Amino acid sequence: MATTAAIRQYQGLDLPEAGTYALDPSHTSVEFIARHLMISKVRGVFTDVSGEIHVDEVPERSSAEVAIAATSVQSGDDRRDAHLRSPDFFDVERFPQITFRSTNVEAAGDEWLLHGDLTVRDVTRPVVLHVEFEGATATPWGEDRIGFSAWTELDREDFGLTWNQTLETGGVLVGKKVRIELGVEAVRQ
Repeated sequence: MATTAAIRQYQGLDLPEAGTYALDPSHTSVEFIARHLMISKVRGVFTDVSGEIHVDEVPERSSAEVAIAATSVQSGDDRRDAHLRSPDFFDVERFPQITFRSTNVEAAGDEWLLHGDLTVRDVTRPVVLHVEFEGATATPWGEDRIGFSAWTELDREDFGLTWNQTLETGGVLVGKKVRIELGVEAVRQ
């Protein structure tokens, strides 16, 4: 039995129907982008992510909780991945999980701002995600699915990720600013 797309209108914007939605890890991506050698950008991804989105009838009362296995970091280079898992960066032996818990949602034009607490290496700092609702659909298997994209920028040193090397030509090996990009698909529970 197929369901119908779970979309509703709220103050002129398309939004998902109220309910609880579980992240689909195989269709959700958590990526980061950081400067390398001050001349290029390196991308990485966390492949093990789980969580829930609670969509309220009043969107500003909605919430999200996400857990990311730090050991799942991948950047396309085995040596770099080992370094990212080491005490120099994520220190996955001591801090195996990265978490996000929302604290507030607010409308901002045709996007939403999702305020929350991000915890990396047991350091918790507030962040703001710029969120766009990508849509909803009913699958042939009888599921309602929703999609969001989101992004934020942060200073990695605020989370204890301070390892770096100074370059002879000036600058540093790894940039301090990191862009986080998310592509989220979630299933109505």
